[in-house]
Amino acid sequence: MDKKLLEKKIIDILKHNHGRRFKTKTLAQRLNISQSDYPSFRDLLKKMEKAGKINREGREGYTNAGSALTVTGTLHVKTQGYGFVIQDDGKTEIFVSQRNMGTAIHKDRVKVQLFAKPRRKELHAEGKVVEILERNQSNIVGIFREGKYFNYVVPDNLKIVWDILIPPKMDLKAKSGQKVVVKILEWEHSQLNPEGEIVEILGYPDESGVDVLSVAKSLDLPVSFSKTILEEAEKIPQKIPASEIDRRLDLREEEIFTIDPEDAKDFDDAVSLEILENGFYKLGVHIANVSFYVSEGHSLDNEALHRGTSVYLVDRVIPMLPERLSNEVCSLRPGEDRLTFSVIMILNRKGVVTDYEIRESIIRSKRRFSYEEVQEIIDSGNGDFTETLRQMRDLGQLLRRKRIAEGSLDFETPEVKVILDDKGHPLEIRRVERLESHQLIEEFMLLANRIVALHVAFGKDHEQKKNRGLPFIYRVHPRPSQDKIRDFKNLVETLGHKFPGKKGQVGQKQLQKLLEQVKSTPEEIIVNNLMLRSMMKAEYSTKNIGHFGLGFSHYTHFTSPIRRYPDLQVHRLLKKYEGKITQDQKSLLEEKLSEVCKIASEQEIRALEAERKSIKMKQVEFMADKLGEEYFGIISGVVPFGIFVELEETLVEGLVHVKDLPDDHYFYDEKKFSMIGKNTGVTFRLGNRIKVKLVRVKPNENIIDFILADQKV
Repeated sequence: MDKKLLEKKIIDILKHNHGRRFKTKTLAQRLNISQSDYPSFRDLLKKMEKAGKINREGREGYTNAGSALTVTGTLHVKTQGYGFVIQDDGKTEIFVSQRNMGTAIHKDRVKVQLFAKPRRKELHAEGKVVEILERNQSNIVGIFREGKYFNYVVPDNLKIVWDILIPPKMDLKAKSGQKVVVKILEWEHSQLNPEGEIVEILGYPDESGVDVLSVAKSLDLPVSFSKTILEEAEKIPQKIPASEIDRRLDLREEEIFTIDPEDAKDFDDAVSLEILENGFYKLGVHIANVSFYVSEGHSLDNEALHRGTSVYLVDRVIPMLPERLSNEVCSLRPGEDRLTFSVIMILNRKGVVTDYEIRESIIRSKRRFSYEEVQEIIDSGNGDFTETLRQMRDLGQLLRRKRIAEGSLDFETPEVKVILDDKGHPLEIRRVERLESHQLIEEFMLLANRIVALHVAFGKDHEQKKNRGLPFIYRVHPRPSQDKIRDFKNLVETLGHKFPGKKGQVGQKQLQKLLEQVKSTPEEIIVNNLMLRSMMKAEYSTKNIGHFGLGFSHYTHFTSPIRRYPDLQVHRLLKKYEGKITQDQKSLLEEKLSEVCKIASEQEIRALEAERKSIKMKQVEFMADKLGEEYFGIISGVVPFGIFVELEETLVEGLVHVKDLPDDHYFYDEKKFSMIGKNTGVTFRLGNRIKVKLVRVKPNENIIDFILADQKV
């Protein structure tokens, strides 16, 4: 057959079957190609593909040239080398093997060409990275090494599998073994290593603070302020103008105080309580008025927006605002006049808000309490403001009962505090005890945030439910997907607990009943954690969809403007909405606030990741000299290669590898969340309490391995 005619017939077949993939043999059969002509036919297809006349999509076969489907998204690499591209819609994942990643690295935004559709619904489509749209992580932290022929950096992040070559004069005179920050300069081909430039030397890994600093740098967290920003902060006067005092609600003589963690320095909320003659409560929540000092659009404001939030690492705080503001001018320190935004609420004996006012105010805190001090006073009845603190405890409990009855979920998620020595080494890991003093402050802040959100939406007459349509920053929490809830339900029932509610009917009240059902059982922590994992993430948005976890129709963040940018912006909006606003102003605000929500949500995720990583790092370091010691723990995860165990006292998590489980061959039962012995039937199930022995710690890789305690090594 004439070659041109054959090409035309091939293209016709592919065009008439748009999107369908044809293997070489299928096309040969369609065109009656003889066995003797098959090799040359195969070569022709390859030449046509090379010329761009047709497309080849992996092993799936050939398609017409216009049918190759591409999608964009963010690449998430696993430590095993492969990855998934999560599309921009956040729902669809595309599998990408390591050889199909090209020069893309973890969290790059990429364009992917699809070449394999999933054969089963639960499988992923497969694709190949064809373009890097945006490098997410231009700065990479790693160890600098001097080689015989070239120098290079070994990235800390196991998801970046390539060493980065450092050309001469690009090493900042770093010494072998030092932690450095490197920026990729060039990466032409995936068969070659990327080349980079060292932009900062952090120090040797065992030097004090270098480990945590590495975490911050790896997530591009700004650990210091520029000279310009610090100078701008220093210019802010401590003295409050008399004209400002005159126009504000003066609460300086009121019994107002702060309750914070023992080591806190940025006091951004204070509280007051008065019992009225009719038995009603007059609750005041007084928040540092940061917006008075940080002008919108100025360099301090832009820096705060860029940071989004303060970051609380295990050994330091990376503040959103310079210390001049966060710890001095704005901090509600005792005995000092401070500008505030106050939400003053009247509540009846059932905890219902019957009236409120939101006012710019000035206060003078009478006392700085720690949570532990308040709890001691509540318990003993001895100390400053005893009667008021006990009344606050009672009101907090009333508000909590009311909130849960109305649909709030009350998660108990344990936390730890790592005690460090002066060189940054962990001395002790303590479980953080949740006190009544914590709960009362939490309830007061939740209520103030809720009132502010309702006020902006409806004005003081929010019972009328006539929305004012004002652009605003809401804290929203979407309802979990049915798939996630179904998986969670199956898991809970596997653990031996009955899932409350009728089939298909799962809301906040059913989930809260379950939390109460598992309280004080061995599975309590597991169920709480798994329920959290089944939830969507809370975020900031101008589109109010309510807050599922809290059961609130309207919610915002108002109470922490020293450490959260959305709160600072909410203060500005409250002041702005005291006057009239035009439709044009609304449109501009909507656009601006959408961008603020996006940045703040992203920075919050980054901050939480940094906090989690810094704690994990110190937990691993804490265990390094404890080989051979035995601990009780709960099975917190079951995977094909073993069981994860979380220790009861320190929440340290490690792995018992499947090959280290004794006396049997074990197989993974995904539906039962268990590892089961093939011959003995011995079962290790999610939530089981077991005793383990520490056998391996690798601080550089954050790895902790256990075996069963009665097992011989």
